[in-house]
Order: sequence, then structure tokens, then C-alpha cells
Amino acid sequence: MKERIVVSSSPVTLIGGGAGQVSDLMEALRLAPVCVAADSGAELARQAGITLEAVIGDFDSVTADTLSQIPPDRQIRVSEQETTDFDKALACIDAPLVVGVGFLGGRVDHQLAALHTLATYAHRPCILIAKTEIMFIAPPVITLPTEKGDVVSLFPLGPVTGRSDGLEWPIDGVAFDPLSKIGTSNRALGPVTLEASAPRVILIVPRRLIQPVVQALVHSDAVGWPPRAG
Repeated sequence: MKERIVVSSSPVTLIGGGAGQVSDLMEALRLAPVCVAADSGAELARQAGITLEAVIGDFDSVTADTLSQIPPDRQIRVSEQETTDFDKALACIDAPLVVGVGFLGGRVDHQLAALHTLATYAHRPCILIAKTEIMFIAPPVITLPTEKGDVVSLFPLGPVTGRSDGLEWPIDGVAFDPLSKIGTSNRALGPVTLEASAPRVILIVPRRLIQPVVQALVHSDAVGWPPRAG
């Protein structure tokens, strides 16, 4: 059971225990200045000399030495084993946006689980940083300052439809489904506007677009996704 919520009026950087680098963390912190770690993500924060607002998880991978340097009231232990540390942490954060470092790269099963968590908490916007790309759940509407030739990939996690303006291959009328129709390796003709019918599309765009994506997700007047039932 999640007993405590990290509440922030500013975007939050969340560190995972995967293949994150200090440079990734510093880039994220420029956009999301409050820092939280999911379990062994605290090791990267320690390496970078960053003070954590909280560390959240079952604490089965963070070292005792690192935990000893974090005040006990900032340690949020969630002992159940039914969810990942990313899931536990995202469930405990109440912020306009989360920027995740250390959740992509490394083990493939961890990356797949991270995509599941993005969809589970689609009502809590979250951007994950990869080596050259970022990924996030497509909101109901978003406009991106892409340039001609930029790769814009859409990967459905379930049945979903949408509309587009500015893609080489428009998605209007396409019935996406992970078992029959996906939308990877599309290309921008210039700025792109996308609409999604449900919170089931992972949008993957070049990493250099992270700042406008943050602004779009934080400041958009569009209604976001509601929490999943159950």
C-alpha cells in the first residue's frame, strides 16, 4: 500500500536503477528540479551529488550505505512485490509531470514493464529519456515542433485510433493494435499535431524535443486522461 505521496507543484525527476547517466540526470533536473529515486536509482543521485526529496521502493536493490545517507523520513518503503519500483514511485508522486531517467536501456523486461507503467498511470504525465529519443503516452492532443525527416513513432499498447497533421503517412482512420497494426518509423513533414482516442499509444520522438514536450504536457489546456478504472 502506498502510504505517502510526494507532492510537488513543479515537475519531478524520477531516477530508476537502469542505464541512466549523470548527464541524463542533469538534463532532466534542468526541466524537472525536484528529484526522487526509485530504489537503486538513489545510487545515481549519490554519484551526481544530488539531494533526494524521497527514495521509494521495496529497497531490495539500493545499498545500505546509500540509504544511510538519506533521512529516514524521506525513505518511502513499499514492500509489496506485485509491482515494479517504477510503478511504486509513480503511484506515490503527485506532480504536473515526471521526467524519468534510468528506465530505458539495460534489461528488456524492465523496459517493457516501464511501458506498462506509463499506460497504467497515463493520468500522470511522464516522459522517459532514452539515449537518442524520449517516449511518453500520447495525450488526447499534442503539437510538436518537429522538423522534416524527424522520425515519429507510435506504438500502440492496445486498440486505439487517432488523427494527425504533418506526418508523411497520416494516421487518420487507422485502427492501431499491437497484434495487427503499429505506427513505428513514421516521419514528420514539419511540425506535427497528433490526436489519440485513448491512453494507449507510446509516442517516440527525438530527444532534442524534450523541452517543448515538457511544455506541451505541463501547460496544455487540453483535458488529460482520467485515471484508469480499478
